[in-house]
Amino acid sequence: MTSKELSSECFVYITLPRETKSVIAGRFVLTKDRRGTTLGRFVYGGTYLGRKDAVEIDPIELKLAGGTYETTRLGGLFGAIRDSSPDDWGRRVIEKHAGKAQLSELHYLLESPDDRAGALGFGLGKNPPAPKRKFNKTIELEKLQIIADSLIREQASEPDHTTVQVQELILLSTSMGGARPKAVVEDDVGLWIAKFNRPDDRWNNPKVEHAMLELARQCGITAAKSHIETVGGKDVLLVQRFDREKTTRGYIRARMISGLTLLRAEDSIHQRDRWSYVFMVEELRRIVAEPKKDAAELFRRMCFNALISNLDDHPRNHALMAMDRDWKLSPAYDLTPSPVVSQDHRDLAMSCGDQGRFANANNLLTQHPRFLLDEGEAKAIISSMAEQVRTTWYSVVRSHGVSERDAETIKGAFVYDGFKR
Repeated sequence: MTSKELSSECFVYITLPRETKSVIAGRFVLTKDRRGTTLGRFVYGGTYLGRKDAVEIDPIELKLAGGTYETTRLGGLFGAIRDSSPDDWGRRVIEKHAGKAQLSELHYLLESPDDRAGALGFGLGKNPPAPKRKFNKTIELEKLQIIADSLIREQASEPDHTTVQVQELILLSTSMGGARPKAVVEDDVGLWIAKFNRPDDRWNNPKVEHAMLELARQCGITAAKSHIETVGGKDVLLVQRFDREKTTRGYIRARMISGLTLLRAEDSIHQRDRWSYVFMVEELRRIVAEPKKDAAELFRRMCFNALISNLDDHPRNHALMAMDRDWKLSPAYDLTPSPVVSQDHRDLAMSCGDQGRFANANNLLTQHPRFLLDEGEAKAIISSMAEQVRTTWYSVVRSHGVSERDAETIKGAFVYDGFKR
């Protein structure tokens, strides 16, 4: 075993606002208590606390203060540290590289690429390593698509343990949640998340998601920038990394926490009693620099998800970020329509009103004061957005390259009958 496999602790590095090199923020330790429960401990370093430019890792569980923070939630992982750990796709890549499944949480943290979301890093050295800067280039997209296709095929067949492929797969990084094949790539502008089609997709996902980001912008929502690249006859969606800013000195990083961390919630759908837009906006208002602005923005996103039947709007698909000291709602991402059969009742992934997860206009209105909106403002947002989606979704998707066949397939997702009842 390597020292990383044996380790039960690591240093936590952070890239401070407007800096490009990381410093040690503190130490994270995983242990077992007498009952066998995994306990996570974090301590900020004294040197770090003494810095005038020191910032908190997150404003929920690890506020900037001395003493030892402890948690038994999430297998001993604090929310911000869990957010820095690879998602399903990234874990699969690391497991393939290691030659085994079910690695320790520290192994995933230590072995994941340093282009993870947010400003944190992890290591065993007292001096943070220099950034690897080994990013895939956009010109390598076709090669990455082939590698992603190969890994997907192996899920349904006997693995082909090709040494070269295993070595290359570790370069596939994950950043913003989800289990779709993706990689981080770089061009002259900066870093992008490349999201690839899967053979079992019902429609051209890259083009549809690209169109949804544009439709969201037309509805007044701040959404991540994106464009489509076609390589080897296949479309790839490139979504710009909004937690990175390219400079002549290197990349500036933003701190990030997911909606799950904001809600102090679990990933499992069986423990989603806190999966709620209402709870989320209450927590958001306590943290962000402009609560009225961000609360109204979250309301718009909730409405938009209901109007396009984005039933995958779970808390990991929302985030707060801090490029400087202040926190704010991140741009919207992972917007995907779901043309389900029911025309009477559809549920979002999170509760959105007094009737729970019901994606219905009246239900969305029930908690408008929590979003710092009066009833007239909330009604106007819902009405104008519903009209915008109803009248323009088709022209938007077609103008962004979605085929007539795919447009026909997804048309049932938009402003379904039950939304207005």
